[in-house]
Amino acid sequence: MLVGVVMLFVVGAMAALSIDVVTLYTARSEAQLAADSAALAGARVLANSGLTSTTTGPAGAEDLARTIATQVAANNEVGGRNLNTVGTSACVAGQEICVSFNDGDSAFVTDPHVTVRVQRTDLPTFFARIWGSKQITVAASATAEAYNPSGAEALDLDPPPQLALTCVKPWLLPNIDPTGAGGTIFDGATGAITRPALLRGVWNLTSACEDCSGPGGVPSALPGLYYPGAIQADDFAAPTKALPACSAGFNSYQLAIAGCVPRPIRCGAPATANIDIDVTPYTTGRDDDTFQAASCLIHYTGADGDSDSIDSAAVPSPPFQFRAGKQNPIASAIGNDVLVSNSLVTIPVINTSTGGTPGTTVTVIGFLQVFVNPAGTVMNNSPQIPAEVVNMAGCGTNATGQPILGNGASPVAVRLISP
Repeated sequence: MLVGVVMLFVVGAMAALSIDVVTLYTARSEAQLAADSAALAGARVLANSGLTSTTTGPAGAEDLARTIATQVAANNEVGGRNLNTVGTSACVAGQEICVSFNDGDSAFVTDPHVTVRVQRTDLPTFFARIWGSKQITVAASATAEAYNPSGAEALDLDPPPQLALTCVKPWLLPNIDPTGAGGTIFDGATGAITRPALLRGVWNLTSACEDCSGPGGVPSALPGLYYPGAIQADDFAAPTKALPACSAGFNSYQLAIAGCVPRPIRCGAPATANIDIDVTPYTTGRDDDTFQAASCLIHYTGADGDSDSIDSAAVPSPPFQFRAGKQNPIASAIGNDVLVSNSLVTIPVINTSTGGTPGTTVTVIGFLQVFVNPAGTVMNNSPQIPAEVVNMAGCGTNATGQPILGNGASPVAVRLISP
């Protein structure tokens, strides 16, 4: 009888360890995945909002980031069921999803953090009930940041960080406000944003030279005019994969626009950030090449509403959400608001200011993230292409530190910083 009683407790303890502990650790892993994905989603909203490119930040950025982070967390199962979203506007005891920000920190605008804590206090036990434990608590937290290296916090780092982005378009924009309002975009040395009012600015993308190899060579820099980048192995290498069907017959320059250039484009110290202006003889004009390739990229066929657009009526205020156009490849998205779009592209800014004449090799000192054809209307002034500034990130020529790898074409890096 004594052996039987002891064995009962031994078997019970082993069962509790083998089943309940495994259940606990599985639920803990699920909770961590939910917190990680929610924090990254919230930080991505802040990055795309243009928050880090201004001194005050657009109204509503936190509200939308909290909403998206909560939705992502709630779509994850923890311990066999989805987390509930009751009471997520403020973090209180017993709440299953809690989203908070470092908005009381002076660095919030330039380096916002999103912290998500998830928990379940009613995770049922099985064999552990013989010890009186019917429910246990499992919790996890994660913090993600939207890091803009041109912000005040980044400028204090020694050495200043570089940026390295993929899918950058071969449009080399001089360091001049492209809207014609005057002034530079970035401080050429530090990369600090000198023209925050450029956010939401609109201008027409137009090449500075239809053929930069022609008489006179590379012309002087003027507001809004870009220089076509050289398409070669150590610059904008033409992509060979994941190209849209409409790119058939395109030249290398057009493929670099319609597809994703796989080589990371750096900004910073000249030793690593030099790229070439294309001075090879063109078979066609670069404006026409750009218009055709950009139309392919954004699914524009010449009709109003074909391409995606910035939803100017969205709440909170733009540029948080985009409206999918009639030619959006995701049929269920057409006519609805989306958070990503092929019309959202990144272009490099070079160290050439007003009146300057760049050489054939230039240095990248920052990036503009722009939305192509933001109204989604017919571009009657072809081959000019309207573009609206959504984000700005610079590093200047002083940056020599380890490059920060952006998320694809986004100049504002989104990354987990804890756990």
